[in-house]
Amino acid sequence: MAPIVGVRACVFDAYGTLFDFAAAARKCRDVLGNDIDKLAMLWRDKQLQYTWLRAAQGLHADFWQVTGDALSFSPETLRIDKLGLHDRLMALYLTLDPFPEVHDVLSRLKKAGLRTAILSNGSPRMLDAAVKAAKLDTALDAVLSVEDVGVYKPHPKVYRLATDRLAIPASAIAFQSSNAWDAYAASAFGMKVVWCNRYRQRPERLPGAPDREVRSLSELPALVGVA
Repeated sequence: MAPIVGVRACVFDAYGTLFDFAAAARKCRDVLGNDIDKLAMLWRDKQLQYTWLRAAQGLHADFWQVTGDALSFSPETLRIDKLGLHDRLMALYLTLDPFPEVHDVLSRLKKAGLRTAILSNGSPRMLDAAVKAAKLDTALDAVLSVEDVGVYKPHPKVYRLATDRLAIPASAIAFQSSNAWDAYAASAFGMKVVWCNRYRQRPERLPGAPDREVRSLSELPALVGVA
């Protein structure tokens, strides 16, 4: 794939892009057994649905509450009743594993002189915990939360956070997300977009379109001109 020209900063979604949201469920294999994947996916789907529904209603709550509400819904729906599971999974969500390539990719981008940042639905507390647990704090110039604008993605106010804080125009930012709807929304806002399609989603029928599609962030440095 041809490189994307004019990129001065790389901004990343957090959950599903840098951090593996299914890692919490996998660490509860002793009680979840064969229900790991079903719980992880339903929890994630409901978590996102609640962000969109709250945004539409104008009834914002931070991502910690939304994540907990989605988790309360999911085991009940799947008829999983394990004492202490809710609290255990929520604690594990604060220290999700980064995907294997993340450290190397961020290091290469920083060494090349590009700005790096997270732009996430996550609350500041959640993001701070995840970044520190993964030892990514020195690899990032900024960690931006939707709490600064009080509304979730895909509202344009969220993407504007990155342009305002980094003082870089949208056209000079490469935005990376594993969520198709997020990738399309960032493109519609005016960012260059690399859709990290880890989960083999189908293309959306939404405004905007990713500039490039990859399966792993390991492909990103070459796409932004980093050897």
